[in-house]
Amino acid sequence: MKITDDQALADIADLLYLEPGDLDHEADLRDQGMDSVRVMELVEKWRAAGLMEIDYIMLAEDQRVTHWLTVLRGLQNA
Repeated sequence: MKITDDQALADIADLLYLEPGDLDHEADLRDQGMDSVRVMELVEKWRAAGLMEIDYIMLAEDQRVTHWLTVLRGLQNA
């Protein structure tokens, strides 16, 4: 199963109790309520969806939505 940008945005927003349209794609997600536990929840969710290569470090190093979408696209197109 491919994780689309829309699905990723919905997953991120859901963890932060936001609507996908309310996410600031350029702001650090930590400033929007993201914490390490929630990052790990996303990693596990996306691994369960078949993206086994994703790991915490890939997401933790740059916590902007734009970066995360780029990481997801890169892993799925590899």
